[in-house]
Amino acid sequence: MSARTVLMVRPAAFRFNEETAVNNHFQKGSRISTEEAQAVAKAEFDAVVVQLQAAGVQVLVVEDSTEPVKPDAIFPNNWLSTTEDGRIHLYPLFAANRRPERRTGIITLLERFFEVQRVNDWSFLEQQDLFLEGTGSMVLDHVGRTAFAAISPRTSREALMLVAGALGYDAFPFDAQDAQGRAIYHTNVLLSIGDRFALGCGEAFVNNKELEEVRARLQYSGHEWIDITFAEMEAFGANLLQLQSADGRRLIALSQTALEAYRPATLRQLEKHGTLIPLSVPTIESVNGGSVRCMLCEIFLEPKATPAGAFPLPQ
Repeated sequence: MSARTVLMVRPAAFRFNEETAVNNHFQKGSRISTEEAQAVAKAEFDAVVVQLQAAGVQVLVVEDSTEPVKPDAIFPNNWLSTTEDGRIHLYPLFAANRRPERRTGIITLLERFFEVQRVNDWSFLEQQDLFLEGTGSMVLDHVGRTAFAAISPRTSREALMLVAGALGYDAFPFDAQDAQGRAIYHTNVLLSIGDRFALGCGEAFVNNKELEEVRARLQYSGHEWIDITFAEMEAFGANLLQLQSADGRRLIALSQTALEAYRPATLRQLEKHGTLIPLSVPTIESVNGGSVRCMLCEIFLEPKATPAGAFPLPQ
């Protein structure tokens, strides 16, 4: 199940986020000023929108509000997801300065243009220091109905069990570390699941039995396993998303950084599963440690009858 529509949030105050850097080791900082980083990130964002639209993906762009300052607003998939049954899901976030990203105006907008039956708000879990950052924390096998999640400071086992059950998915928590032995902050930087493939960093699994079970489950649900190395993972090689064009073509949105890091064998396997759409987002990647998949919130809701291009921006 691949989305034909994605929601993206155009940044108003993109900058290095100190609150998330404590456990996101993909954040490298920036040698340019905050003002320059914002300008470059916005240009990278706009180019992504243009390229996805040219490939046939419907992109709904929402402008970030200027106040309060939200340095990571460009990553909406951490606080928002949607399901085909008409539900919107809001997630508990680790960093306090990210929580204002959950804007009621965006929810109201979705309710206006899509069939929404219910909003499930899990943000109350923050009061118990339980976090689950959307499809950053959970990578979903829609065929096998399994939510895979690497446990980390951003992904609490208790929250996973609760939310996965409400989604109608079997929870599969596991432990993963980077090459330096540090917990990996989000599952979607080490694992991606498409319609018929699953690309993951086997080296990152702490427990080989957990890796074997993940692979077995995915194989059972019809997915080819594509194994990547630590080096490929560190270049955001797993932070990709399979999408579908308006005419039904399979597309794979990924970063130029990832594409250039892939070994030839990895590239050959991945290209079998869709047209690659490489997107250049190096500033977004280095400053705030997220890549293309983090920027895309899949919209699985049924659209209402609205004129094309009439998606307004909330104030």
